[in-house]
Amino acid sequence: MRTSLIALAVCAGLAGCQTVETTKQGTVGVDRQQRMLVSEQEVNASAQKQYAQMMAEAQKKNALDRDAAQVARVKAITGRLVPQTAVFRPDAQRWAWEVHVLTLNEVNAWCMPGGKMAIYSGLIEKLHATDDELAAVMGHEISHALREHSREAISRQMATQTAVGVAGALLGIGELGQSLGNMVADVTLNLPNSRTNEVEADRIGVELAARAGYNPNAAITLWEKMAKLSGAGQPPKWLSTHPSHEDRINDLKAYAQKVMPLYTAAKAGPSAGK
Repeated sequence: MRTSLIALAVCAGLAGCQTVETTKQGTVGVDRQQRMLVSEQEVNASAQKQYAQMMAEAQKKNALDRDAAQVARVKAITGRLVPQTAVFRPDAQRWAWEVHVLTLNEVNAWCMPGGKMAIYSGLIEKLHATDDELAAVMGHEISHALREHSREAISRQMATQTAVGVAGALLGIGELGQSLGNMVADVTLNLPNSRTNEVEADRIGVELAARAGYNPNAAITLWEKMAKLSGAGQPPKWLSTHPSHEDRINDLKAYAQKVMPLYTAAKAGPSAGK
């Protein structure tokens, strides 16, 4: 707690620390300002490099886009979701969106800053995921990128490291340091999101899915499947960093109903849901 308070003080005192509003509220009404210590351009550029390296490594291991049918499904779903991001932030339409399926047994999916995505075959196969449920997964991960949760987490890390570095210089502890590229990968793949971030991604995710013509109630069935998988003694990595099933499902039920008119409109015609 003391380090966190010092970090906030450091952030407040640094000229590069900005309070920003990353997305518009949308129908779900996500409205929270965020403190950023690093620029969007820097984070996105680092994410792009990290992503390219990771996909190259997956290619070497013969784990990249091995199942043509899975790849086609995921790309088609993502292709319908991405245009809906304009509701929350029009600049996202200019991102270099990219998605791949990795042949890995884990139940996992993620989206790096700037729209660099991956979904693991384990999630598709173990959950027997429908297209609507895959849209819930990818919509959730896309929402993390739209809200720049990775950039926010990196900013917190940088503020904390600066604070600890100052304390270390005074107390002889030494300095903490980590490259931005490694930080991007770490916060995307390894570190847990806060409950606030998860709720935001859930709510924006169901709206993206609904606007794209995918049933938002699929987010509920997805998490019910997750709960069963966890109860069977197989807690997925993707699940381990997320809030409790009961709280999440109750919130999703409420917000799925809130965006149901968008889904109905999207199913009614191509001009609807905008």
